Amino acid sequence: MSEEINSPAPVVSSGASSMASGNDGKVADRPFRVKLRGSVLVLVRLPNRRSIRAAFHQLSTTGGVIHLEKPLDEKLEVEMIFHIRETTIRNKAQMLFPMWATQGWMQPFRFVDLSQANHENLDANLKSFLGDAAKGAAVGV
Repeated sequence: MSEEINSPAPVVSSGASSMASGNDGKVADRPFRVKLRGSVLVLVRLPNRRSIRAAFHQLSTTGGVIHLEKPLDEKLEVEMIFHIRETTIRNKAQMLFPMWATQGWMQPFRFVDLSQANHENLDANLKSFLGDAAKGAAVGV
């Protein structure tokens, strides 16, 4: 476990949720999530046009978790601007309930109306982290 916390390489979580949805017993699919651990920065533009810098802790095509110095209000709609690999993503997101962390706050969010082009770009770039993580593990990094 301490290896996971100190490792600079992104970690990928499983794509399917084990929680059943409703009484029909079907498993709800969730997109895979990549733990970036602060390696990708994001500019959060507030409704009043001010900007806050943050770092992604975890990211998927539906949302993620950012690390902030001070939390934002739950349900606040913001614009997120970030670079992942060679792609710039600029999209609206809704902030969810923040959680206190040892140095700041972890705040989950979900993307709002992510365009098909942004979805495909984000998906491809997140999958490229899979390849890099696998190469690093094979080499013993």
